[in-house]
Amino acid sequence: MQNEPVEVTIKVTAVLERLGVPYLIGGSLASILYGLVRTTQDADIVAQMRPEHIHAFVAALEEEFYIDAQMIASAIQHNASFNIIHRETIFKVDVFIPRPRPFVQSQLLRAQGQTFTFAPEMSAKFATPEDTILAKLEWYRLGGETSERQWRDILGVLKTRAGQLDLAYLYKWAAEIGVSDLLQRALAG
Repeated sequence: MQNEPVEVTIKVTAVLERLGVPYLIGGSLASILYGLVRTTQDADIVAQMRPEHIHAFVAALEEEFYIDAQMIASAIQHNASFNIIHRETIFKVDVFIPRPRPFVQSQLLRAQGQTFTFAPEMSAKFATPEDTILAKLEWYRLGGETSERQWRDILGVLKTRAGQLDLAYLYKWAAEIGVSDLLQRALAG
């Protein structure tokens, strides 16, 4: 995995951890970790931030990132997303404030710590391979089932992690979030 995207993303997750905010790294960084390597333009973090976190979050990151407290407040209020951009690398980190739903709670509870041996050693919580597949299936569906990149990411994790996945968990949550047909197609592919 490329160092720069992970290092920049971990700068953000380290602040979330200090603030006690439940989070996970998902999206392309998770699919690269568990599947096939590819380039990525941004990182995706799911974080249960609340208004009381905004000031400390901004204060901790504003020297290294372009960051807007009002955008963050609006995202928290509307269960939407905001982004911050690392000044030196121009790498973008998208932070999604999820609406309360059982799948998100399951993802956050199952998030797994991953350690990277950069200098210094760094760690962060990532979505599990199963949750990465499910979230990407959901995004694929929401995007009109047209993103070849999302589909390749899904197939890459399925192929790389074959025999190691909790299929019962995959089937259960695929039914819950309405992507059972896509899961079946991906497993057959």
